[in-house]
Amino acid sequence: MKIATELRSVIAETEKRYDARQDKRQEIKSKLDASELLQADSPERVQKRLQRLGVERFTAEALIDGRQPLPSVPQTASRFDLERLLWKNDLMRVSYLEQGTQIARSVGRIQIKDTSGRLVGYGTGFLVSPQLLITNNHVLSSRQEASSSHVEFNYQLGLDGKPLTSVFFDLDPNTFFITDELLDYTLVAVKSVNRSGADLSHFGWYRLIEAEGKIIIGESVSIIQHPSGELKQVALRENQLIDVLPNFLHYQTDTAPGSSGSPVFNDQWEVVALHHSGVPERDNRGRILNIDGQVWQEEEGEHRIAWKANEGVRISRIIKHIKAQPLSSLAKKLRKQMFEANPVPPVAPKIEADATELAVSIADNGTATWTIPLRVSVQLGQPVMATGRPVHSVNGNGSQRQQAEDDSLEAALAELREAARKPYYDQEQDEQDRDAYYGDLIDNADSLDSDELYQELSDLLSRTHRKKLNYKPSSHVYPWVDLHPDLKIRSIYSGQTFDPADLIREDFRTEQLRALREHDLKLRESTLTRERYAQELALLEASLPYNCEHVVPQSWFNRAEPMRGDLHHLFACEVRCNSFRSNHPFIDFDDYEERDIIRDGCGKLSGSQFEPSKGKGAVARATLYFLLRYPGDIDNAVNEYKVERIETLLEWHAKFPLTEYEKHRNAAIYEKQGNRNPLIDFPEWGDRIKFSLGLG
Repeated sequence: MKIATELRSVIAETEKRYDARQDKRQEIKSKLDASELLQADSPERVQKRLQRLGVERFTAEALIDGRQPLPSVPQTASRFDLERLLWKNDLMRVSYLEQGTQIARSVGRIQIKDTSGRLVGYGTGFLVSPQLLITNNHVLSSRQEASSSHVEFNYQLGLDGKPLTSVFFDLDPNTFFITDELLDYTLVAVKSVNRSGADLSHFGWYRLIEAEGKIIIGESVSIIQHPSGELKQVALRENQLIDVLPNFLHYQTDTAPGSSGSPVFNDQWEVVALHHSGVPERDNRGRILNIDGQVWQEEEGEHRIAWKANEGVRISRIIKHIKAQPLSSLAKKLRKQMFEANPVPPVAPKIEADATELAVSIADNGTATWTIPLRVSVQLGQPVMATGRPVHSVNGNGSQRQQAEDDSLEAALAELREAARKPYYDQEQDEQDRDAYYGDLIDNADSLDSDELYQELSDLLSRTHRKKLNYKPSSHVYPWVDLHPDLKIRSIYSGQTFDPADLIREDFRTEQLRALREHDLKLRESTLTRERYAQELALLEASLPYNCEHVVPQSWFNRAEPMRGDLHHLFACEVRCNSFRSNHPFIDFDDYEERDIIRDGCGKLSGSQFEPSKGKGAVARATLYFLLRYPGDIDNAVNEYKVERIETLLEWHAKFPLTEYEKHRNAAIYEKQGNRNPLIDFPEWGDRIKFSLGLG
């Protein structure tokens, strides 16, 4: 992806700076090991630090010289900070966590997109004024790139352990944009109101401080971040500052690296640096290693690199650069706000469960009342929808609907619990079911040509697809069908392991939010054209995706049933990989020059082609099943499948043998919807079926 690719050049410069300071770092380390904290940094910097913590100048000088014990300082935040600085007390005040929680609201995930709207990477950014956001230059390097990208807030878990509802804002580089490659920062405007009417001020911001004395060598720093685009996380006091350079800080950790564009905080939650790079461990051939000791690949993401040191750009240097830039009158006003406006505390995130109370009640006189954050009453005539269908009162049914959802969730979790008490895969029983399913076709297959065998199997799969399930992976995919032998779930493209109970709960939560927003959309249905309504419905579902992948993309068959809910081509897949693949057909890049390939832990992407990192055999067999079951729904087109690309699927089918996981899936799906995948039951039939007959 973009970040991993551009990060290599940034790393090279960081390594040069780090290597040049080896002797100085050893000197610093000796002092830290001897608990000489106040002597590890320069006297000038230490004095500024002590004075910033409320110590008078003469007392600070005495402390640095070792001539006076801890001075009398009131029992305030400064007293605690000073004692910790001198290693007399390592406790943190309770308000430290509360303040950090509030500050974290202003940190967002940047979704980097190209001009066609295709996602090419992620970064972290944070608000530093009512309308300005800062991140790395190697995250957003140009106005054009920023104009196609946006920032996502609330991409995190709430206090109840459930995902909050993400809020997206477009970036506005035409209003304000400064970037610098040397200091690796970009400062860009954000639209103050998003497309749904949400206000940016709800997420607050914090002022950057130019003054020095915010931190000295030996102190701890914290980093709030979206590592490789994942949910918001915090490395809390896990890094120790080990060196100070003219423009950069070096900090070290055993466990918690930073991610591009993250704020680096001192113990007073003041930003001291903009994280941008680090020094990786390398093997004897100079190759970057990952945290497992293996050679790192760009598709793994920067959070998988084995870092031996982190580097951040000093925030005081960034501020000086910002203040020196010539700007338009409007941009000057926005810059002035960074340093003179009073930060407004963010609005606490709403508990989404309250949103499920949305209800409509209709009185006998035709008055409809919607209960939302405010109550609006509208006098109508006979209550009907635009289609002429009567509107049924849902007053009082909200609790019934909630109870049904709760029952459905409990049923899914109960099925998951039952999975531990029954055989994962009963080969003997499955072979009996297989033979009964295909009957005489098993013996007759050898006498059929490729066209006839295709037609026989296509008819069989259609005829026996007795139960056509709706698309609900939390109920139909995660509890049993997609479990691996260890009863865990693994992403079909990245191989990342998930707890199935977590996915079930997360997707049920997504279903609730979808239902709520679909309800709102239906209330506006009469004001929209059919095409506009379909577009908004598709956009709604795209903004609240499940952790599930249609191996044959939904756009290829217009999201129609029963294809949409057919379990044979549904696999668990984290949202990030689902988005990375988009609706591109599979390809094997071994056949092509790889110069323009974007790599990610999910796979490789170039133009409109995608090669997954994992699961090639399974996705090939699922796609071939689809060609049999739904002839004509995959087009003979470059952006879907040309006849010659079917050969890639057959090659993967031959190269990656069946696993017990796929056999389990096939048996479980047969039990649920009635039909089977012939490529799993009889792999040798793959070369004898004319799959091109399935192309439209």
